[in-house]
Amino acid sequence: MSDAPEVPVAPEVRQPVVTPVRVVIALCLVAPFVAMLWVSSYAKADPTFIGIPFFYWYQMLWVLISTALTMIAYQLWQRDQRARKALEEGASR
Repeated sequence: MSDAPEVPVAPEVRQPVVTPVRVVIALCLVAPFVAMLWVSSYAKADPTFIGIPFFYWYQMLWVLISTALTMIAYQLWQRDQRARKALEEGASR
């Protein structure tokens, strides 16, 4: 046997699956569905916007909002994945 001291091996650190960033991502992706499925909130004609009934312009507005929320969710997801990869690489060294 050798007299060299044994180097302790660090236990594998697992990152949590549910994080605040992932909750925000989920909210960004779920919000448009909730808004569109809650029909009673926009099933009316007034107020009109440049002659377009509320029912129609509200839905078209959500197309733009959904696009923005999806872009935000994608950017947050990319940042989260880069951070997780960096932590994994740092832990393996």
